Amino acid sequence: GDHATPTATVRLISPDGSVLADAALGTGPVDAIYKAINRIIDVPNQLTEFSVKSVTEGIDAQGEVTIRIESDGRSYVGRGADTDIMVASAKAYMNALNRLLSIQRRADSEVRTSP
Repeated sequence: GDHATPTATVRLISPDGSVLADAALGTGPVDAIYKAINRIIDVPNQLTEFSVKSVTEGIDAQGEVTIRIESDGRSYVGRGADTDIMVASAKAYMNALNRLLSIQRRADSEVRTSP
């Protein structure tokens, strides 16, 4: 069998335009991607669902990844599509994390503006 350890290097662009990068090892390629993203984002969450389906036909078919993560008792869904399932997986995870962060920011601003 193959004894290579799955590794991922991820580069993200922050809201201020700076590039953030990190790498991680995982039990599989998607796990490595998610761990690398987690090292950059550092938002506690747990992956609770992961599914892949084909959204176009043929050899260059696009795959759509749908995931669900949980954080602080709330659930967030993310979706991503690409011809490369690893890229679609990263897009789906970032989509879910952006939803989580948006709700956290909104909650933080409501706390600050409360009388």
